[in-house]
Amino acid sequence: MKDTLTQMYQRLRSVERTRVYIYILVYFVWGVLMNYIGILTEIAKFTHWWQIVPTYIFYMVPISILLKEYNFFTQYAYGLVAMGVLEFGGYALQTSYIYPNNILDRTFGSHVFALGMALFFAFYFPLGNTIVNKFYHHIIDKK
Repeated sequence: MKDTLTQMYQRLRSVERTRVYIYILVYFVWGVLMNYIGILTEIAKFTHWWQIVPTYIFYMVPISILLKEYNFFTQYAYGLVAMGVLEFGGYALQTSYIYPNNILDRTFGSHVFALGMALFFAFYFPLGNTIVNKFYHHIIDKK
């Protein structure tokens, strides 16, 4: 286990600063946008706006970096596990608010809300890595 954690730490440390800054910017904007959409559509929201930072920057960015070398489906599968833990924890600890009788509850039932959110948000990792890669190459190719 120690070697695995050491390898993961080394992979995180080896990422260029420019790429890390792009990850932070993309995921922060994405988090603000998704929280706003959740409020606007009255589906779900963070209890406090600042929760975007630990969730999107300190949790999702490192996971994306660790998964970036894998194919789309592997990123999604690992992302599903990561988001399942995050969604379950957020709703169990009530750090996220689910609007009552929201469209997802009405469509699929209230007992599958966290699962549905995890299935949806797991796409963040492969999509986020694709977006960051495109921005990174756009910036680097201009230099």
